Amino acid sequence: MNINNIISEIEKADPELYEKLDGRRAAMKSFARFSGKVAVAALPFALGSMFNKAYGQTPSTTVIDVLNFALTLEYIESNFYIKGLATPGLVPAGAGMNALMTIRDHEAAHVNFLRTAITASGGTPVTFTAAQFDFTAKGTFPDVFSNYDTFLAVAQAFEDTGVRAYKGQAPNLISNNDVLTAALNIHSVEARHASHVRQMRKARGADVKPWITGNNNGIGAVANGNYAGEEITTQAGVNIVNINGFSISAAAASEAFDEPLTKDQVVALVTPFFA
Repeated sequence: MNINNIISEIEKADPELYEKLDGRRAAMKSFARFSGKVAVAALPFALGSMFNKAYGQTPSTTVIDVLNFALTLEYIESNFYIKGLATPGLVPAGAGMNALMTIRDHEAAHVNFLRTAITASGGTPVTFTAAQFDFTAKGTFPDVFSNYDTFLAVAQAFEDTGVRAYKGQAPNLISNNDVLTAALNIHSVEARHASHVRQMRKARGADVKPWITGNNNGIGAVANGNYAGEEITTQAGVNIVNINGFSISAAAASEAFDEPLTKDQVVALVTPFFA
């Protein structure tokens, strides 16, 4: 989970956050500079220090709730990859396994980061075990851990949805170039993860590209919600199909952008994966 997106979510929950600090621009630029200089392991303590300044010894319940929501999402993805890679015979040895192991390790690092950040902020992090998730999504993907192609399809849905969730927070950072740049850099890494999983599926015969065309998901109707709205061809109020006389198809126009998802949309999409 992008630390800048977490802060943006907190700002929505508590619009007076920056009034309690030094003003939005000063506080965020200061934190951005600090986070660029210290080790990643120290960032949660920086976050906790910032919240302690804003709220006193213990931040508001709402702020902790936002952080725990982010942690919950990371638990879902982390446990998905952990279970998949631990299932004998599911993932073939080779480059694909190495890529999935890297993604698994990233998700585990996100979980540890958020748990430390919540504790440093005076809160109690939520804890989930593998038994609390149902990666069949209530029977929607019954062979997710016995069929490698199904496993990759669910991974694609998780990754593509994550990219859209990150983009949904970008407007909240628009007033701070430093933080926005950092957030979009991380967003681009997440997008490359999504692209790689889609390439892995294509290599196995799935009808997908490394990018999304329209709202075609290459999974089936069960994933329509994850890709709803991706067919949009209008950006900033301008329809870019055949713009300025250039031959640009609706498919190409939709491929050029990932459309954002709101927090509520993401919650609705991941809820079936809880036991």
